[in-house]
Amino acid sequence: MSEPRNKARPRHRRSRTALAVGVPLALTAAGTFAYGPDLGVLGSSAQQASAAAPTWAADTADGFASVNSLGQNGTYGGRDGKTVTVKTLAELEKYATATEPYVIVVAGTITMNPVGKEIKVKSDKTIVGAGTSGHIVGGGFFLGQGVHNVIIRNLTIRDAYQGIWNDKDHDFDAIQMDGAHHVWIDHNDLRHMADGLIDVRKDSTNVTVSWNKLSDNNKTFGIGWTENVKTDITIHHNWIRETEQRNPSTDNAAHAHLYNNFLEDAPGTAIKSAYGNYSRGGTKMVLENSLFQGVKNPVIKDSGAAVVQRGNAFSGTSGRNESGGTAFDPKTYYPYSLDKAADLPSILKSGAGPRASIGATAAAPTKAAAATTLTVAKDGSGQYTTVQAAVNAVPANNPSRVVIAVKPGTYRELVKVPSNKPHVTIQGTGGSRKDTTIVYNNASGTPKPGGGTYGTGGSATVAVEADDFQARNLTISNDFDEKANQSLNGHQAVALRTAADKVFLDGIIVSGDQDTLLLDTASKDRLGRVYVSNSYVIGNVDFIFGRATAVVDKSVITLKKRWNGTSAGYITAPSTAANRKGILIANSTVNGDVSAGSFHLGRPWHAGGDASLDPQTTVRNTSLSNAIKSAPWTDMSGFSWKDDRFAEYKNNGAGAGAAGTDRPHLSDAQAANQEVADWLAGWTPSAS
Repeated sequence: MSEPRNKARPRHRRSRTALAVGVPLALTAAGTFAYGPDLGVLGSSAQQASAAAPTWAADTADGFASVNSLGQNGTYGGRDGKTVTVKTLAELEKYATATEPYVIVVAGTITMNPVGKEIKVKSDKTIVGAGTSGHIVGGGFFLGQGVHNVIIRNLTIRDAYQGIWNDKDHDFDAIQMDGAHHVWIDHNDLRHMADGLIDVRKDSTNVTVSWNKLSDNNKTFGIGWTENVKTDITIHHNWIRETEQRNPSTDNAAHAHLYNNFLEDAPGTAIKSAYGNYSRGGTKMVLENSLFQGVKNPVIKDSGAAVVQRGNAFSGTSGRNESGGTAFDPKTYYPYSLDKAADLPSILKSGAGPRASIGATAAAPTKAAAATTLTVAKDGSGQYTTVQAAVNAVPANNPSRVVIAVKPGTYRELVKVPSNKPHVTIQGTGGSRKDTTIVYNNASGTPKPGGGTYGTGGSATVAVEADDFQARNLTISNDFDEKANQSLNGHQAVALRTAADKVFLDGIIVSGDQDTLLLDTASKDRLGRVYVSNSYVIGNVDFIFGRATAVVDKSVITLKKRWNGTSAGYITAPSTAANRKGILIANSTVNGDVSAGSFHLGRPWHAGGDASLDPQTTVRNTSLSNAIKSAPWTDMSGFSWKDDRFAEYKNNGAGAGAAGTDRPHLSDAQAANQEVADWLAGWTPSAS
């Protein structure tokens, strides 16, 4: 929580005669378009979708294309427009150059006429291949000055080559942009063009290039052609093979983040690499966990440029491999996760380039609404590669359950389920809750890119603001490093924040240090019930806290030492509104590798000094280790725990103790009104 722990506040006593106990989808449809390998062929000529767009049309970019700047908040293409399917050049050009937003599905091979033609794409467009059948032959796309919010996905763009290897006469690119911004180039196969495969020129910025195959070309990928140091670009999970130069060449980029790319110069082929990643001019480049195999001069930089290398691997390379200078921390701009460099050949050979299906689809609403499943996999084998992308695909005000099935892996990202997307389940598909992890490392005092700090609530790795949310079989963590950030003011670092009603957390691990699990409500006057079962909650200071009516049942609460190795802490810090129930820990175990008598069960958090609050924690029928103090409750910020609602009932273990002035116990009659069912108040959580 964000208020100082030791700031003195006036005490506000309330009289008590006894312990107060409080008062008690389918994505819009069940059906789908039968996309199969054609991913949306609706007819022989351009047709507009008569109902909802395919769900993948709601996908949004990651990396620098996701950053809010230049008046554009992220890159989502034509999702707000109609969906059309095209098979001819005339149809493609008609919709790509229109002023309105469109999702344009290319179903079949379209040959450019004349050769080298580049369609001048306008803003707010998604151009996507239908499965692996969407081919653009003999030309490509041009994004001019000010064009923004464009997505080009799942296409093969090829064969504008004019027979001259180092062609200086034919500027026939697959994708060229001059002064564009917020562009996402994803899961394409770009090859055998007359000039470059991708040219990002003339101050184009907020560009992400991901999961593409780039091959069989002299000049692969050029960035710059300007004296201004302006371009922000993310390049990740691309397979670059049998290309000679510009892999990429990055000139005067303000921020160039390259990670998890596989550059391959295979032996015995006619094409030989001249160089790999090149940082030119005033470029600041961060190069992480990429693999260079057989590449000559894998990493080179100009004297005025910067290259910061981390975790890269080099096999059979020769010549220059350079680094130096200072760059930037990409995590201050967006979340991302890294794969091991050694794993890239298998990941990218199976995951890069066009796919038979890049997402689920939705058709017209029907009366029946069975649960819909969206799959997430880092390697591209699912419909989405990030959990947030799957959440984004859930339509606003979805009427029924959407299950986001997350394949095993570590997903270093921030996830938010907004209030207008209820009935969402995030579920790990591994054999263990440890197999699937969502993790990030923001803290309350972490600076935000746009100024200020995140604050306690804003530090959450996963934030849930939608009712009827469920999570199961996964780990949600905040791995903020307190020891390494002692100069930072504000070490509260939330793993999971809920601010909703009917939240069911089943079979998960929630891990952090200070303020791990924030169980809140949408507002002070709103009910927010949370049921945590068969789970682990790990932390040390106020690590189960907030104003929700929350039950931790049949779970393990693990106490951990602080960053400096000392043992001291508080399990709960309720901030309960008057006449509501607070935090109930029942039928659980409290343990951990900490010193005896070092932890309190809780203390009252009067958020913002609000004396009208009536914090409550009850711990009952729970095994307490010897880490619990004999006087288990304590004051906070000038408020006495004795003025609020703190009690135990029939606990056991070395940390349990007899009733006394400093250790109140419920009577049997009081305990009868503090059962799990009383907290849930008519809600029966069930897995769905």
